[in-house]
Amino acid sequence: MSEFVLCINNRDNPASLIVGKVYRRLPDPEAEAHHMFRIIDEDLSEPDGYLYPASLFVPIDLPEEAKRALLSAGA
Repeated sequence: MSEFVLCINNRDNPASLIVGKVYRRLPDPEAEAHHMFRIIDEDLSEPDGYLYPASLFVPIDLPEEAKRALLSAGA
């Protein structure tokens, strides 16, 4: 499972998701069984993230330095 995903579609969620932005994906096997991802989105008030259709994202691999930078920034 990739810890980070790239948003490729923000239909119905333009205030919460930005196309082309990298988001942190939290582990949630139950959600993933329903083709959903738990994402830390633009509304950082929910530390457990929100559920979005997996089809709005593509998993990406990042270099370790990029992962550290995103995690320290609260992504």
